[in-house]
Amino acid sequence: MAQHKDLVLAVDSSTTATKAIVWDKNGHAVAEGRATFPLLNPHPGWYEQRADEWWTATAQALRDATAQIDARRLAAICMTHQRETFVPVDEQCNPIRDAILWLDERSRAQVAAMEGRFGNQRLHQITGKPVAMTPSLYKILWLQEHEPEVLRRAHKIVDVHAFLVYKLTSQWKTSWSCADPMGMVDMRTWQWSSEVMEGLGLNPEHYPELAAPGAVMGEVTAEAARLTGLPVGLPVVASAGDGQSAGLGANITRAGKAYLNLGTAVVSGAHSEKYAADINFRTLGSPIAGAYTLETLIRGGTFTVSWFVNRFAHDLKHVALPLSVEELLEAGARKVLPGSLGLMLVPYWNGVTNPYWDGNATGMIVGWTGSHGREHMYRALLEGIAYEQRLGTEGVEKALGQPIDEYVVLGGGSKSPLWCQIIADVTGKRVTRSANPEATCLGSGILAAVAAGWYRDAQEAAAAMTNMGASYEPDPATQTVYNQLYTEVYTGLFPAMQTSLSRLTELTHGS
Repeated sequence: MAQHKDLVLAVDSSTTATKAIVWDKNGHAVAEGRATFPLLNPHPGWYEQRADEWWTATAQALRDATAQIDARRLAAICMTHQRETFVPVDEQCNPIRDAILWLDERSRAQVAAMEGRFGNQRLHQITGKPVAMTPSLYKILWLQEHEPEVLRRAHKIVDVHAFLVYKLTSQWKTSWSCADPMGMVDMRTWQWSSEVMEGLGLNPEHYPELAAPGAVMGEVTAEAARLTGLPVGLPVVASAGDGQSAGLGANITRAGKAYLNLGTAVVSGAHSEKYAADINFRTLGSPIAGAYTLETLIRGGTFTVSWFVNRFAHDLKHVALPLSVEELLEAGARKVLPGSLGLMLVPYWNGVTNPYWDGNATGMIVGWTGSHGREHMYRALLEGIAYEQRLGTEGVEKALGQPIDEYVVLGGGSKSPLWCQIIADVTGKRVTRSANPEATCLGSGILAAVAAGWYRDAQEAAAAMTNMGASYEPDPATQTVYNQLYTEVYTGLFPAMQTSLSRLTELTHGS
């Protein structure tokens, strides 16, 4: 008797860990595996990983997950991943050097030189990405200048998705919605841009074949099955990068809502059926093939919160209470009035993307007086990220020609009731918590479910497999306070200081 295939498997290979989650048709997690891997920091501003550890962690997570079920019930597997991270590999997919991560900052000079090499506007129009340090392209140009032998030896240069797909299927394939954050995909044709690559001296043959998200790219090989516990022949489905996958896992499939992932970076995305390129956001391939995700990015999200906790609240780790450090800080910040007694923070701890695209930008805290304490700074941090999110969303709304009425929040920061309420009050939008803490992984599970034939399309699958939690409505009185602070103070702070901050970075950090 044939085994009933009523489960799908999704993998999320993030910046520090891999999760493998088995989902049923209703979006319920029935099994899970997890394995971590280290982040390397070989030089200030450089971030790397050993790519083989992506596969080791993925195989371990898959073994742990499949051990909890009858793996013959699996209908498909789909994998999402940390975007922009890439590694050069040989013919057998062995890394030639360590992978370079999305948050790596070594490419300032290559970013600055782009206008003379190709042209910022043309590159933006083709790829949907303004010139900035985040896309892989500029780190590849760094390799071109500093490690040319690596590029000469490379058989392929692959994103995390392509690396894992090869390990499972022996196919050099990735999804266009996984690869386009690298900054070299033509967003109208969904192919590697020969104009960009040839204009910059890169070889298109060094990059994997692109498939539509949701397409079956291959099947699990016997060797991969032995290492992972997966069935031989299991279909491997093309996914999207972790940001776009999170949007699908939050049921963002139509206009009017945006997901807001309060993670290491704060990422928000809105659905668009039409292509648009604008400095207020970057344009990515949607998990729904042929559509787009208009995404805003704050590189210093919970990264900045963790920085504050580690540098200024270490003593709270020893408090004998059943609360996290963040919960203790939030208790103090909750007693501070909106506006943090005149303290305001601009959260550019890792440079700034939209709308300024300035890798030399640094964070600011202004308005200090002797009356301020740790609780004021913590609230100012939460408020500053909310102000910055409003700035990004307003640019997306202008491009879409319609308002975004609601954020669906997910990620570690969404657990904070105070932060959710601050975001609602600053932006004037309803904030609804996703009921599934693993929305990023669920997004890939939804694509696997469609490929398995359970649903007609991703929209139907997302509606069936996602659920929402508590909502936070803007408080009119508080919203009035924040609106005045935002329009009269926040929006002018960085433009007034941009030149000075850039020169400060040049004088103290180098180019």
